[in-house]
Amino acid sequence: MLTLLSCSCSPSRTGVENWLTNTHDGSVLFEKQPAIPLDTGKEANVRTIQIDGDHRYQSIDGFGFTLTGGSAYHLMRMSPDVRAALLRELFGTEGTSIGVSYLRVSIGASDLNAFPFSYNDLPEGQTDPELIQFDLGPDRDDVIPILKEILAIYPELKIMGSPWSPPKWMKTSNDTRGGSLKPDYYPAYANYFVRYIEQMQAEGIRIDAVTVQNEPLHPGNNPSLLMLADEMGAFVKNHLGPAFEQAGIDTKIIIYDHNCDRPDYPISILDDPDAKKYVTGSAFHLYGGTIDALSTVHEKHPDRELHFTEQWMGAPGDLSTDMPYHTKQLTIGATRNWSRTVLEWNLANGPDHKPHTDRGGCDRCLGGITIAGDEVTRNPAYYVVAHAAKFVRPGSVRIASSEIDGLPNVAFVTPTDDTVLIVLNETNAVQAFHVKNGERYFEATLQQGAVATYIF
Repeated sequence: MLTLLSCSCSPSRTGVENWLTNTHDGSVLFEKQPAIPLDTGKEANVRTIQIDGDHRYQSIDGFGFTLTGGSAYHLMRMSPDVRAALLRELFGTEGTSIGVSYLRVSIGASDLNAFPFSYNDLPEGQTDPELIQFDLGPDRDDVIPILKEILAIYPELKIMGSPWSPPKWMKTSNDTRGGSLKPDYYPAYANYFVRYIEQMQAEGIRIDAVTVQNEPLHPGNNPSLLMLADEMGAFVKNHLGPAFEQAGIDTKIIIYDHNCDRPDYPISILDDPDAKKYVTGSAFHLYGGTIDALSTVHEKHPDRELHFTEQWMGAPGDLSTDMPYHTKQLTIGATRNWSRTVLEWNLANGPDHKPHTDRGGCDRCLGGITIAGDEVTRNPAYYVVAHAAKFVRPGSVRIASSEIDGLPNVAFVTPTDDTVLIVLNETNAVQAFHVKNGERYFEATLQQGAVATYIF
């Protein structure tokens, strides 16, 4: 049992605020429940989650989604008043808004755009190493206007940019799919990132971080690029890092951005001190490997950040399986393994899961919401994000909480000195338990598969 030296409970709270989702039958969907009494002095006779606010880990940057070009496309086609209300629900912090605080966007097209593009597409056979024709192009029609509307609601939003492919004239394949970045164009591609960050800033959109390449070991998507670890390391060390330094850009450089089965990839880059000095952290997905790969990287390089940047849910979605899995592996698992962000793929698409590119675009990816004109359906990823984003605000810090079989959990202390505990009942039976923080405790009961967020 942990020795508890002090309580992180907010002194202004006399009861425990709690929000519940019953995933087994969908009878309760992220709904506020009656407050639970917060007592002192009683010894628990049931299993107890012990919280220790004196043991602190990483700071949290935020929880959210990827705003794909397809997401922005559907949002832009809503009635302005309906869209404004939806964006307040997603990014606001008051009432029943869910408080999304972090977004990932694609640098150029992702596979959830209607077609692949870069910001420097040229007629066949032409090149532009000086990037004279660089322009944000199609993003001016949807992604940029939507980001501006979001920033008007939540100006503190953090945004991460990730490329799926460089311009095809920079690639060995001369195609939006696959191929590698030609070494001769490493300088031009580094400046491509600089231009992107500068032009977005000119639009009033600050890019907090960039990843060097989305899924660098998956060249079969459209768009995509194969970028091996030694190539990424050389690009960051000799070109991207120096280009940012010369341009006075403080945007974070995040490496890897792929599955948990290859922690050796970011470790090999961070082992080179000349590359590491430009790298803020590493990013992961979970289509392979196990979530504790993040801790493997942390153990080798504890002075660098970790981020979880993508996980999809397949259509049509199943609340009873999707939400428990994502809550356990991502909301709880990624943050227990040092991640500062947890981002779902993706924010929105249509009932037909379009748009997506041909020759490799995802035709089964289910958004956090489905948009059909002005009609909105909230899908399992919406509730996964809501349970964390609304309460674990940026600047919160993960604190210690004991692990109990059948009740995965994670705890945080917020900038306003509240304690937030997220608990999943992954068993097939009702579970009663206590939560104890210093001398204060409360009693709770969760139905099978239920997810609860407690604030006290």
